[in-house]
Amino acid sequence: MNKAFVKENDEDDEESMPGVPSLPPGTRNYMTRIGYEVLRNELDKLVREERPALVETIRWAASNGDRSENGDYIYGKKRLREIDRRVRFLIKRLESATVVTPADQENTEQVFFGATVTVCDVGCEAEATYQIVGVDEANASEGRISWIAPLSRALLKAREGDVVRFASPAGLREIEVLEIRYE
Repeated sequence: MNKAFVKENDEDDEESMPGVPSLPPGTRNYMTRIGYEVLRNELDKLVREERPALVETIRWAASNGDRSENGDYIYGKKRLREIDRRVRFLIKRLESATVVTPADQENTEQVFFGATVTVCDVGCEAEATYQIVGVDEANASEGRISWIAPLSRALLKAREGDVVRFASPAGLREIEVLEIRYE
């Protein structure tokens, strides 16, 4: 068989999904309860609704005869592979998840996973608020940043009033921690 059609390694390719951040080796997959439920609901929808409907469409398309020129069959099979890959990825992420409830945090004086932190660049009037969440639930435009992001790592264990320095894509930044909340 031609090597172009053979996988070189037998490892699961879930971690190499485009646009999906990978976890650092040897770390836990921390998530908030909301993030866990979002992934769980996506998995349920794929398994219970989308995949069975697609399998039925592929079955119908296959019964029409020549599969080599059958667009419903060809694109249906491609979409089925995408769904199966996403299902494997979600199962793997959910199995390795460690759900953390921010409201249960005992040490509320310092920044830890789940904290909602209000910060201000030193010498600047603009404030920004971020919640430190899991890699699968991060969305910077909504103020949710991953716990492995440079800003989050710099903020970890900081207290109100602390000034932290970190390397950002724009260069070295200094920010002051104004408020820490656990919701």
